[in-house]
Parts: sequence; C-alpha cells; structure tokens
Amino acid sequence: MAGRGEAAGSREAAGSPGLAGAEVQPRRLAAEPAGAAAMASIVSYESLVHAVSGAVGSMTAMTVFFPLDTARLRLQVDEKRKSKTTPAVLLEIIKEEGLLAPYRGWFPVISSLCCSNFVYFYTFNSLKALWVKGQHSTTGKDLVLGVVAGVVNVLLTTPLWVVNTRLKLQGAKFRNEDIVPTNYKGIIDAFHQIIRDEGVLALWNGTFPSLLLVFNPAIQFMFYEGFKRKLLKKQQQLTSLDAFVIGAIAKAVATTLTYPLQTVQSILRFGRHRLNPENRTLGSLRNVLYLLQQRVRRFGLMGLYKGLEAKLLQTVLTAALMFLVYEKLTAATFTVMGLKHSRRQ
Repeated sequence: MAGRGEAAGSREAAGSPGLAGAEVQPRRLAAEPAGAAAMASIVSYESLVHAVSGAVGSMTAMTVFFPLDTARLRLQVDEKRKSKTTPAVLLEIIKEEGLLAPYRGWFPVISSLCCSNFVYFYTFNSLKALWVKGQHSTTGKDLVLGVVAGVVNVLLTTPLWVVNTRLKLQGAKFRNEDIVPTNYKGIIDAFHQIIRDEGVLALWNGTFPSLLLVFNPAIQFMFYEGFKRKLLKKQQQLTSLDAFVIGAIAKAVATTLTYPLQTVQSILRFGRHRLNPENRTLGSLRNVLYLLQQRVRRFGLMGLYKGLEAKLLQTVLTAALMFLVYEKLTAATFTVMGLKHSRRQ
C-alpha cells in the first residue's frame, strides 16, 4: 500500500500525467471540438449553397424586373419629374432615351447585387447555424441575424452600389437642373474618377442611411422565416406558390416601413446634386434629416413616398421571384449532392 502511495506521489511530483494532467487534457480536448464546430458552422458547404442560391435568385429576379427599378430610381432622384404611374414613366424614358434605356446600368447593378446577396445570405445562414445549432429559431433571433448580416453587407458592398447608381443614371435626361452629369467609361473608370475627384470616402456615400436600412432585409427575413416556419409545420416543404407569396408579403411590409430612408439613400449614393454639397460623405445624420426635411417642404409628407408604387411593384415581384428561385435551387442542389437539407425552423 505504501509502495503504491509513494509511486503515485513520485508520478505527481515528477509531473507525469497524474490527476492534474488528466483534468487539463479533457478540458483542452473539449475546447478544441467546440472551436472546430464553430468554424465548421461558419465555413460550411451548406452556407455556401445558400449564398450561391441567393445570389443567383436575386440576379434572375432583378434581370426580369429591371425596368421597374429604373423607373423607381428616376422618381427618387429627379425631384422635378412628376410622379406618374410606372408604365407612364417607362414610356417617357423609352421615348426620350431609346428602347434600351430602361436597362441602362444593368451589368454594374447585377454585379453589385450578386456580391451583396452572396455576402448577406452567407452571413445570415452561417450565423444562424452557429447560433441556433439545430434547434428551433425564433422571430427575435431572425431579426438579430438579419441586422448583423445587413451591417456586414453594407460595409463591404456600399462602394459597388455607389458606382452602379451613378452608372445607371448616366445619360439620363433629368428635369432637375441641380444635378451634375457624369461621364464614366465603366465600373473601373467610375471607381477611379470618384476616388480622384471626391476622395476614397465618397465610395461610402449613403452609408449611414444604408446602416439604418439594414432593418429592411432584417424585417423581410424575419417575416419570411416566420411564415415559412408556420407552413413547414403543416407540410413537408414549400411549394413554388408558397415561396413566391410569402416572399412578396415580407418584402412589401419591409419596403413600406423603410421607403423614406431608401429615397435618401439613393440621393446620397448618386451624389451629383449641386445643393448642399458639404458633409455628403457617408451621409451623416444631419444630412439625412436635411434631405428628409427638404423633401417634405417641397412635396409635403407624401413626397417621402414619391415613387413608392414603382418601388413596391419592382421590389415585391423581385423579392418573390428571388425567394422562389432560391428555395428551389437550394433544395435541388442538396438533392443532387445527396446531402440532407436541414429545414430552417
């Protein structure tokens, strides 16, 4: 007995793997799998599938409904253009600028949208996998995840949106004489001219309202995921009509609630108004309030919603088609690869 005690004591004194070592090693082994699991949730094949599907869905939908977005942007930025129905505005544009004018700036918009939705869907689904971990998600969690994904998306992709807004409006015939025309030869030249003439921070014009507008996709995803969870309790998977309808409803609610800020965002991204040129960089709170105040002063309270009809028509149909393509492409990819698609509940 004494020999055994002495032997145990000598092992501990010598630092051999006794009780102390046995306690430290499991702790270290437990920490390593936890870290590996977290990394696997963030860098996963499933998140990549969601991101690619979201990007392809948004590109498809935007291409189909791009002319509606052109009409919306003209009504937001060109204050002296009379608020008319979307078909009337599109007919004016075609008559004055040519048949292809409604598709002006398509490539930079699609490029920006592809990058933006890839970042958003990847961040949203990676964080959801990390946080929810196979459990039931909640409306509150979906909203928080949507906001975080939106902030990451805004900070990374705002320069692309500034450039594509200017390219899309280049060559347009404005009613407002206060707008300074641009002359960019393409995406790279636009980046070069903006940095040279206005400074690198001009690429983040409109960042402040954009950060406020992260609630738009967050609200959209919150409603979409909520409706989706309710439907999946009653049926095995979403039908094409289900995805289209709940995507449309979710986007309609989000757009109506945040539209005045979207108008300010478009004006700041365009950044070519002669009025109030100071403090335009990043779109400070003072500038956002100034633009909202000017809008109300000139057009009344309804001026904040000028172009809403065009925006709702474009964004609701685009979002509905995007979610339809996204759901079908995601499901098809998991089926082809023979992987189990975890239903997000």
